[in-house]
Amino acid sequence: PQGVVDLPTFWIGRFEVTVAQYRAFVEATGHRATDPTPLQAPPDHPVTSVSWPDALAYARWLEGELRASATTPATLRARLEEGWRLTLPSEAQWEKAARGPDGRIYPWGSTPDTAFATFGRRGPSPVGTHPCPACPYDGLADLSGNVWEWTRSPYQPYPFDPSDDTATADEDALWVMRGGSFADDARNVRAAVRGGADPGARRPFLGFRLVLTPP
Repeated sequence: PQGVVDLPTFWIGRFEVTVAQYRAFVEATGHRATDPTPLQAPPDHPVTSVSWPDALAYARWLEGELRASATTPATLRARLEEGWRLTLPSEAQWEKAARGPDGRIYPWGSTPDTAFATFGRRGPSPVGTHPCPACPYDGLADLSGNVWEWTRSPYQPYPFDPSDDTATADEDALWVMRGGSFADDARNVRAAVRGGADPGARRPFLGFRLVLTPP
């Protein structure tokens, strides 16, 4: 069912996290370094076969890197000093980014279009292959198709409850994934479609992007 949700301002990544970005994390930390699967795709492709805890570990590492770096942009540093955190998007944040304020069926409008998304194919595209100037927030790409994206929201029935978006649900919970993937048809890359996966799932069609969210 549709509803109205008020969300504080947040920043969301323009693209899905890439293999190259995730490789930097693995090389710096040794995180699951014995599992080469996430790093086998080309460096500009979205990283996949990453579990929910792996994605959160990457977010924590990157936040630490940004806090420590002298080259972090001043506006970003100010948000971090105010207590904003880098994490997975909540389901509501993800849907707001994809649908905008007017509840679109697809980020670009009401009909499926392979000019704006990778779907119905045998594999993903490099991130940003499909710029979407018609999308509600210019600069965001691949919110429909390419790979499903983890969120920090447990898979529960609607209506949306902001208290659910804590990333602290029971460890056996399913976690929401959004966006559809290269392997899906047009129906499953609609902005309202949701799926669920157990936190340990590592799938070749499942990746993630990050948000910077207020405390």
